[in-house]
Amino acid sequence: LWVGHGSRAAEEKQYFDSHLAPFYRIEQLILATKPHGAHEKSPTIVTDENINLLFEIQAKVDGIRGNYTGSLVSLTDICMKPLGEACATQSILQYFKMELKNYENFGKVDHAVYCFQHYTSDENCLSAFKGPLEPSTALGGFSGNNYSEASAFIITYPVNNAIDKESNETKKAVAWEKAFIRLVKDELLPMARSKNLTLSYSSESSIEEELKRESSADAITVLISYLVMFAYISLTLGDTPRFTYFYISSKVLLGLSGVVLVMLSVIASVGFFSAIGVKSTLIIMEVIPFLVLAVGVDNMCILVHAVKRQQAELPLEGRISNALAEVGPSITLASLSEVLAFAVGSFIPMPACRVFSMFAALAILLDFLLQVTAFVALIILDFRRAEDHRVDCFPCIKISSSLADTDQGSDKRKSGLLTRYMKEVHAPILGVWGVKLVVVSVFVALSLASIALCTRIQPGLEQQIVLPRDSYLQGYFNNVSEYLRIGPPLYFVVKNYNYSSESSQTNQLCSINNCDSNSLLNEISKASLVPKSSYIARPAASWLDDFLVWVSPEAFGCCRKFNNGTYCPPDDQPPCCSSSDGSCSVNGVCKDCITCFRHSDLQNDRPTTTQFKEKLPWFLSALPSADCAKGGHGAYTNSLDLNGFEDGVIRASSFRTYHTPLNKQVDFVNSMRAAREFSSRVSNSLKIEVFPYSVFYMFFEQYLDIWKTALISLAVAICAVFVVCLIITCSIWSSGIIVVVLMMILVDLLGVMAVLNIQLNAVSVVNLVMSVGISVEFCVHITHAFLVSSGDRDQRTKEALGTMGASVFSGITLTKLVGVIVLCFSKTEIFAVYYFQMYLALVLLGFLHGLIFLPVVLSMVGPPSRRILVDQKDDKKSITSTSS
Repeated sequence: LWVGHGSRAAEEKQYFDSHLAPFYRIEQLILATKPHGAHEKSPTIVTDENINLLFEIQAKVDGIRGNYTGSLVSLTDICMKPLGEACATQSILQYFKMELKNYENFGKVDHAVYCFQHYTSDENCLSAFKGPLEPSTALGGFSGNNYSEASAFIITYPVNNAIDKESNETKKAVAWEKAFIRLVKDELLPMARSKNLTLSYSSESSIEEELKRESSADAITVLISYLVMFAYISLTLGDTPRFTYFYISSKVLLGLSGVVLVMLSVIASVGFFSAIGVKSTLIIMEVIPFLVLAVGVDNMCILVHAVKRQQAELPLEGRISNALAEVGPSITLASLSEVLAFAVGSFIPMPACRVFSMFAALAILLDFLLQVTAFVALIILDFRRAEDHRVDCFPCIKISSSLADTDQGSDKRKSGLLTRYMKEVHAPILGVWGVKLVVVSVFVALSLASIALCTRIQPGLEQQIVLPRDSYLQGYFNNVSEYLRIGPPLYFVVKNYNYSSESSQTNQLCSINNCDSNSLLNEISKASLVPKSSYIARPAASWLDDFLVWVSPEAFGCCRKFNNGTYCPPDDQPPCCSSSDGSCSVNGVCKDCITCFRHSDLQNDRPTTTQFKEKLPWFLSALPSADCAKGGHGAYTNSLDLNGFEDGVIRASSFRTYHTPLNKQVDFVNSMRAAREFSSRVSNSLKIEVFPYSVFYMFFEQYLDIWKTALISLAVAICAVFVVCLIITCSIWSSGIIVVVLMMILVDLLGVMAVLNIQLNAVSVVNLVMSVGISVEFCVHITHAFLVSSGDRDQRTKEALGTMGASVFSGITLTKLVGVIVLCFSKTEIFAVYYFQMYLALVLLGFLHGLIFLPVVLSMVGPPSRRILVDQKDDKKSITSTSS
């Protein structure tokens, strides 16, 4: 949806997942205390009572069973197990080995406070999965390293992930996650509330599930919006309502038929692209029917009003012919401009925008073709029905009434109230020179102010906005930004690391003795000292550093071998240690073990190519323990791709650190940009290919170039509109005026976005591209009517407003307005912000520019009349024929 298959983020994710391992699924609970007063600090959560509650919660989570095809799935079936059989749960309970009996034995809360400072050095603080647990990953709401002040427990359950989203492993995890969410809602939330604590929660599949719920939650709102637009169309297509013959003059059936044509064009567009394998998205299904309906309704109203304006004495076919001659060019111009504006959007690299543009372009083209063929035929049928005094919606019923004849005849000859207002009030007021100067000054000032405001628009899309307002994830995301003191994991991935003795790359990467001062790991350490600009929270965990220490002669308990040359583990591990109950008694099996190397065996304290090749698998299978904490099994199991490493090159290896806490969308964007700039600089310096990877990069890459994407899309769309206008009108003058007004509407819309704090993202870019197409509607019809009318500029402006002003107001402005207003009742913030607010702003700006600013500009600097040119050609022909 957000990045194409050829994008850098997609390629790097594919490389990471296939060479190392897919990033694990995250299930998370945040249990927090409440402040006693509005401005008071939340009390600490590290108390005996709260830890006991946490044990109760953990017992219930351990008891969850998800149902997958009849088999029951527990947490131990799907969780990450880096060492042995224990899950790598990130919880303060790990300081008690996840066992309630150890809570009393180890010293209750005092032991936890002790482990906050000694989690790496004291064996009693090691977790059940035999690795150290950093307190910053299990606690939240503290400052600095004051872990005992923490106001939140953060419990994270890492679950194994699979590259194939349709695999059995993924489906098992999803089944467990659904059971997990049910348990939290039904049992864990009441438990937390009874202790006056808050509990927020999330699973890996939560966002997807809530988005599905969102699309169904707003289906009724969108449907009502369409129904309101349909009801308005039916009313506005009919004549002035009079009870005596309303059932004849109304055009409900014609309006319904027009809506059906719109729906057919949307269905045909979706069907065509589905047939060729292009997948539709949520944006498409929610926006395109509304867009095509809004555009299609305009043409329907303009066509029907044009037929009504014709002389009643003419036969119906003559009226239709004259109406098409009058408004056909402007309808064609508007529709083709919209089609081309969306068609160029199909070249946008962002899939959400590209696919939307493709679907919209075809839907509007099909709608236009149906409008000028099928709908014209339907107009003829409906007018014949009315003239034959047949009832709307029930044409089999015929009414014979002289009253109906009288009323219809008089109604046809009388201009509508809106038409009279445009011609007799609106146009004369705009014709006053003082009014013209004020209008131009105000609109130019508005555009300049909007240009200045544009710099305030931030890229991003807050996750809370996308979700329903009543979603449990709303509270979760708020708590994540409030309590988390560590950001997402960040991996620096090195491609094709040459570890051979002839290569200097080992020293270019490592950070221990004799490593280069500007090595990758040293540079990461330096960057972590300036976290505000680098967004790197700490030095990276390095398998390479630990391996080099592990093989060194000084690490006596680490790299050892039996007399036969096979691996000998540390003395506190089997088979050297005979006991398996935790207490160890050396049995003498390993008494003859010797260290792998002496200093003389190494080259400059580095293993040779052969030694590296032989001992690296030993290191990665070595379990860490008190005698040798540097064992790589668990910590670095997924940090290297050993396929083909015997050739002296490791295809992929990663060094893990963390981003700083990222709370706002701009933090995510800036952290990604900073990581990429850092990697690029180091890669150029070391001549080694390095790239950064974090799980959120896929979603935020779009924002690195979102302004560029938006501006290019809008520029190409506007150029497309200009070309179409030029081809159809053959007037650079009028085409230029239309484009200038379009650009002013766009700039003002960007200004409104800045004022309303609407962010720039795929949704708003789609809306902006769409606004080019819709804005054409407000400009083209008035300009074309001005172009083909006769008289001076003021007279032609008055005539253009009289003939097309009412259609633009009732058929374009009000139709869209009534449909948009319904969207403010949406249950989802994204509808209220990106559809209601942006569409409402677009309709109002289009109305103001199309019916106030544009007529003033035309009356001051409008193009010459095309009718004069036609009259002159006719005069020349008559003179030529006379002289001959």
